[in-house]
Amino acid sequence: MNLRTSLAAAILCTTPFAQADIGVREVANGFERPVWAGVPNGVDGKIWVMEQAGRVWIVDAKTGEREKEPFLDIHKEVLRKGNEEGLLGLAFAPDFLKSGRYYVNYTDKSKEKLTRISRFVSKDKKTTDPKSEEIVLSYPSIYDNHNGGWIAFGPDGMLYIGNGDGGAGNDPKNSGQSMDTLLGKILRIDVSPKTEYKVPSDNPFVNDKNAEPEIWAYGVRNPWRCSFDRETGDFWMGDVGQNHWEEIDFMPKGKASGANFGWRLREAEHETPQKGVGGPKPKGAIDPVYSYNHGSGDNEGLSVTGGYVYRGPIKELQGRYIFGDYQNPRIWSFVLKNGKVTDFQDNTKALQPKGGRINLIASFAEDNDGNLFIVDHSGPIYQIIEK
Repeated sequence: MNLRTSLAAAILCTTPFAQADIGVREVANGFERPVWAGVPNGVDGKIWVMEQAGRVWIVDAKTGEREKEPFLDIHKEVLRKGNEEGLLGLAFAPDFLKSGRYYVNYTDKSKEKLTRISRFVSKDKKTTDPKSEEIVLSYPSIYDNHNGGWIAFGPDGMLYIGNGDGGAGNDPKNSGQSMDTLLGKILRIDVSPKTEYKVPSDNPFVNDKNAEPEIWAYGVRNPWRCSFDRETGDFWMGDVGQNHWEEIDFMPKGKASGANFGWRLREAEHETPQKGVGGPKPKGAIDPVYSYNHGSGDNEGLSVTGGYVYRGPIKELQGRYIFGDYQNPRIWSFVLKNGKVTDFQDNTKALQPKGGRINLIASFAEDNDGNLFIVDHSGPIYQIIEK
């Protein structure tokens, strides 16, 4: 199936859906460059907010009040020089309320600027002793950008990690298509052992002596926020483009193992224009379901932020994939039907706070009821609500 679509195609295949009367409410404010938010299984009324410099706070989702002490504070270990470095992602173990275990993705202050995937344990579920850190996996980032940073447990209980290609332009090491590096990949590991991890026996390249066994999918540039649809298990990814195109990638549940998303040969569904870099579409490579070109217009942007398929209480939003752009802060949504984008909507105007605007869309987040939140890198956290 050819999953590629363009804005023109999306408009042509649009079908009438009810427009939701939606808005946002400010949940909390005053965070230092927040980049992620989330909620562990079994918790209601609270949301965890991550600051890029190395702290995580627990916030009352109704009052906006945060705990007096941070849930995690590792700012002394976190490298924060470039705009894309820092504490970037967190994944609660499915049994967090019992075990207190969770995992973070960050760049450290070592000479090699390693990306660390570390496990922590919070005994009281409110604070964390930084000394509880166990480094599960680490690898060099090469340059100071394209770190990815997404980390999450999939519907299969495995831990997934989104890695950028290592930075710079045109993927100079060809990390996206090289199977002897973890960069430019989506990884899949089993962290059920109490120390380190093991490679799942059904990983697609586990028996390939020329490939790193942790690789689950490849050919990505800078996957900035991925998600699994909580209802279907389908995989979604926002992959930041280079000079011309931003893309949203999709694979149905069980189909993404071994997938090649085309970078560095392809930027979205187009050949990368740099001589000696771009090339024909690799055999079997996956085109995005949606892409948009660079610019400041209503349907343009400069840096995609992947989102979620909405599964919350607002009926008219059910099944819509909601995503945005970081630098041209727009929020869009669509419904995917038979691999085609339908009912593409620009929700930017509706999702603006009263008397203000959302500035830098760093992430989306969801709670256990499927409510969707917007993380503004300039400080606030918003919840999408029905008016």
